Amino acid sequence: MAYNLLKGKRGIITGALDANSIAWKVAEKAFEEGATFVLTNAPIAMRMGEINKLAEKTKSEIIPADATNVDELTNLFTKSQEILGGKIDFVLHSIGMSVNIRKKIPYTESNYDYFMKGIDVSAMSFHKMLAVARKLDAINEWGSVVALTYMAAQRTYPFYTDMADIKAMLESIARSFGYHYGVEKKVRINTVSQSPTKTTAGTGIKGFGDFFDYANSIAPLGNATAEDCANYCITLFSDLTRMVTMQNLFHDGGYSTTGVSNEVMQKLGVSE
Repeated sequence: MAYNLLKGKRGIITGALDANSIAWKVAEKAFEEGATFVLTNAPIAMRMGEINKLAEKTKSEIIPADATNVDELTNLFTKSQEILGGKIDFVLHSIGMSVNIRKKIPYTESNYDYFMKGIDVSAMSFHKMLAVARKLDAINEWGSVVALTYMAAQRTYPFYTDMADIKAMLESIARSFGYHYGVEKKVRINTVSQSPTKTTAGTGIKGFGDFFDYANSIAPLGNATAEDCANYCITLFSDLTRMVTMQNLFHDGGYSTTGVSNEVMQKLGVSE
């Protein structure tokens, strides 16, 4: 059911690769809620994905941009305002990549060139995006920027390797930039720490299926789906959350605050 929470709002949505991605679901939901927006992704990701289908469905234009490149980000924010007819009200940063994970390199043996690439793509890109938007004064007052993260930034998950450190940096950028952008322009910046989600990227992590089931058994409400996450992001883009900023918001069915569940204890053979 649509409530027009974003009626008249303009946005930029990054990271929509295919119908399984959270960014894709956010775009669909934002369109239902009355927003207009542009879609963007790195050229190589666009060739791999199906973003043209999403653009057609949501009546959106696509602006290719490498989020690690300041010139391309400048073009993204400049052209977005031209296409949409004004300043931006919301931005979704849904960008994450670890070469070390892709190549199955253990955390303690991390390739540092790959590590730096992961930082640039998955965290520094967030700072660059915000810095470009601020320099261009591209985001309206009370605008909202949301980046997707994972709680490996707070707790150790061995299989998440260098992305855990990178996500911690991402969350720190949200707090630090959130202060400055908030004081200057009332722009709010938050991160959403999502449950393990069956996206194309998520399922590529070794042991993801077993961990997905484990997290689902711990969380009182079960794992939050990509659709659930999209709904949550829409509330953060809306005027209903105008005073929420610099927060890391857990969207995980209660997993992050549950020590152990009866279901997991029973699976371990522990009974009362």
